[in-house]
Amino acid sequence: MANKDHNPDPVEEPEDGGEVRPEGEGPEANASGLAPQDAGDADGEELTVDDILGAQQNADAAAEDAVIADLESQLLNDLKRLQAEYANYRRRTEEQREVEIERAKGAVAKGLLPVLDDLDRAEKHGDLEEGSPFAAIAEKLRGVAERIGLSTYGASGEVFDPQQHEAIFQAPTPGVTETTILEVVEIGYRLGSVELRPAKVVVAVPAE
Repeated sequence: MANKDHNPDPVEEPEDGGEVRPEGEGPEANASGLAPQDAGDADGEELTVDDILGAQQNADAAAEDAVIADLESQLLNDLKRLQAEYANYRRRTEEQREVEIERAKGAVAKGLLPVLDDLDRAEKHGDLEEGSPFAAIAEKLRGVAERIGLSTYGASGEVFDPQQHEAIFQAPTPGVTETTILEVVEIGYRLGSVELRPAKVVVAVPAE
């Protein structure tokens, strides 16, 4: 007959009053097992394939942005250089155009000088009577010369200037203290600031 008072071995109480652990759950068991989170990132989160691919795509996008920025900088520099070259081209073209215009005006003006000389001589001889057809033609020609910028210089009584006048005869004159124009034989012409022909004059010089 079985002993009703028979009990299994009692569980020994720990001497330090600690928690009683079932067999196999002690510190030794934890030491021999794996850590709760043995894989993953520093925060304990596991990296997925999407995370890895996303990081790679971000790196590629950054590299692509750097290449685009470099290309934009190069294109901007090229554009600035082209703008400067075009501005210089326009300036040179405009300067050349002005030179050609002045050259063309000078050619026309030089062609008019003999005609204007004839008109001056005719006027001195009284051939340009006011109201006559000849006088009207002379007025029109002089208007054309004035419109293209042709101007005259040299008049009796002016001080002689060797830079502007050409003395074809010198007349010693008592009482004259400086060389002065007595008579204009051929009037001088300028086109703007360019001298086309110096004035040919007779000058009075101080008498010795």
